[in-house]
Amino acid sequence: MKAFTETMPLEEGGLVLSGLAASRVPILDVRNVTRVFGRGDNKVFALRGASLCIDPGSLIALKGRSGSGKTTLLNIMGALDSPSEGTVFYGGRDGHSMSEQQKNEMRKKEIGLIFQSFALVPYLSAFENVELGLRIAGVPASERRKLAEEALSFVGLAQRMHHRPQELSGGEQQRTAIARAIAHKPKLILADEPTAELDSRMGRQIIEVFRELVGTLGVSVVLTTHDPHIMDLVDQVHALEDGRIGSESIKRV
Repeated sequence: MKAFTETMPLEEGGLVLSGLAASRVPILDVRNVTRVFGRGDNKVFALRGASLCIDPGSLIALKGRSGSGKTTLLNIMGALDSPSEGTVFYGGRDGHSMSEQQKNEMRKKEIGLIFQSFALVPYLSAFENVELGLRIAGVPASERRKLAEEALSFVGLAQRMHHRPQELSGGEQQRTAIARAIAHKPKLILADEPTAELDSRMGRQIIEVFRELVGTLGVSVVLTTHDPHIMDLVDQVHALEDGRIGSESIKRV
């Protein structure tokens, strides 16, 4: 959708890219991150020296069993949690040196978060849910309607934006959540099990929306999943086991 991409400043190879994408600075650079919960004999290692670099315009999956550290890593990537050791660089900025206020501002402007449970306000329409997210992000009132409508149109809900969540299918609710996450035009989308509550057909549709985001807007998307069918649709899979991370490349046809 042209209106939704026209504010992105640069183009390369037919894709609309952000300034960070054009300069090839990693969107996210996780370096030797360890996360420990508890103390003494009750100490639990959720992550053990995890390292991961996310390039602009990529669709990445994190896979692993329950308790492998996927959600902990996603929370640290989104600056919702801090590592016990190691650091995360956001577009070249050291997260360790950022204040909580700076992290909060970065989340509001540069990161979009998508939750497994959709996290929509039940008494608000799809449009109102997206518009509320823009309010929280500090977007001026004069821009919120346009951005909300554009984001909902991008995910195919132009005709359903005035319906409340209970009037939408599971797939439509998740697309509403995606619209809310992309409306402020972030550089990075983090999605925790975004297809877990959906059947395989709807799950594939959601991944196709992510692919469109990557290809059209140059956004980077990192998602957690245990669905083998979803893994076939992403650019790369990173496997977590006991808080450690490995990598297996997927060559897309």
